[in-house]
Amino acid sequence: MRLSLLRVFGYLVGGLWTAWGGRKRIEARQLRNLRRLVDKARRDSPLFHRLYADLPASSEIELCDLPVTRKPDLMRNFDDWLTIRSLSLERAREHLRDIQKVGVPIDDVAVFQTSGTSGEPAVIVLPSSFVEYAYGIMMARFERYHWKLIRKVRKLGVRVTITGGNGHFAGNGFNKLVQRLNPALARSFALTFIEAEQPIDHLVEKLNAIKDVAWIVTYPSMLSILVREKEAWRLKIEPALFSTGGEKLTDDLRKRVRQAFPSLISDILDPYGCTECLMISFECSCGRKHLNEDWVILEAVDKAMRPVPDGTLSETVLLTVLANAAQPFIRYDLGDCVRFDKEPCPCGSPFRSFQVEGRQATLVHVGQVTLSPLVFDLEHEQARRIQLVQTKEKVFEVRIKLADEAAAGRVFQEVIESVQQVFHDNGLEGVTVRKSRALPEFTASGKFHDVVPLRNTNARNTTLSGSRQSASD
Repeated sequence: MRLSLLRVFGYLVGGLWTAWGGRKRIEARQLRNLRRLVDKARRDSPLFHRLYADLPASSEIELCDLPVTRKPDLMRNFDDWLTIRSLSLERAREHLRDIQKVGVPIDDVAVFQTSGTSGEPAVIVLPSSFVEYAYGIMMARFERYHWKLIRKVRKLGVRVTITGGNGHFAGNGFNKLVQRLNPALARSFALTFIEAEQPIDHLVEKLNAIKDVAWIVTYPSMLSILVREKEAWRLKIEPALFSTGGEKLTDDLRKRVRQAFPSLISDILDPYGCTECLMISFECSCGRKHLNEDWVILEAVDKAMRPVPDGTLSETVLLTVLANAAQPFIRYDLGDCVRFDKEPCPCGSPFRSFQVEGRQATLVHVGQVTLSPLVFDLEHEQARRIQLVQTKEKVFEVRIKLADEAAAGRVFQEVIESVQQVFHDNGLEGVTVRKSRALPEFTASGKFHDVVPLRNTNARNTTLSGSRQSASD
């Protein structure tokens, strides 16, 4: 596996050229890339060869002709899914079991895994062309403001990434991959890595020991923990910039970060991406997320997989990654809820902007009532970390990492009463909320979920072998 700076430059120039051409050029480039991907998939992937057997010719295909795909079905057919025929699921999983091989390619591809928030973790295969796309498009979409900000932050100190270290997750693995493929490029984004799963005391101690922490890249859930540690005067660092991803960043957390870290010279950078596609969007100087539409398609749809109007919150979102021909993600049900903006962005970008409201997998379902995890106030001055876990439809347990063990009884009582009040306010009776001796847990990828819903294994799991279903049906 090799990383070509020439091809990175090609994505950079191509990205600039597409943007300068406005909507007409963006849409033409997107359709051309889609048809090329479909042609590759139906030719070299046995799964897509079967799935697209009755569709129009690739040169005439439209997005609405293509069926929706879902992770459980794709993973069941993994050995027929890839367009590279040398990598089996068994071989990929054997590689993923070896923690020493994080960021180490298999032949000509890199292999990562998702955190499994919505069920079974997916195995993600990235060719070198995707890595080249990620760097090239990132630079193409930077405004002058971004270049100035990054140059200034790099002069102030080091960049620290806090993410999962106990698996082949993209947060840590992608950086290790680039360090292996092109050390010079990696040095330009020099960073220190800290595992998110370790006890908070140890994490804070490590951060405090690093001289001149200028930039921290992490999940919003970890950022909320850092805010609490800063508010309690245990965290001493004075970073200039935060970047987040992988979870919903709330306006309330943005405000608290600003108050806790007056050293910041910019608002939090929060581009949208996932392991399946690390560079879905870029964030402009106005704070909006813009879709990289020349290489990514994002469809906001309802329960029936029909498109919803701009300004309407989707039930889910369908992702098509045009920059990865090795493992085709085409109209892939990602499970996120998004809302495309009605009005053009003041920044003048021709790329559509949107907001991410969260994931279906993080919503709490109790009977006929669906609750956002944001309705629960899971903070207490005597607690380092609080987690609410749904164990049955109407049974929840509270897990707390205490700051003062002597206050355990009062803290648990007050948190449980607060949670019970939320259920009462939403008309829910007969819900049990009880104390747990277990400590709050991180996900395998290092994310911390304040609320852990009961998983619904039946959600949106129709099969690939079913009839064609398009957004226009």
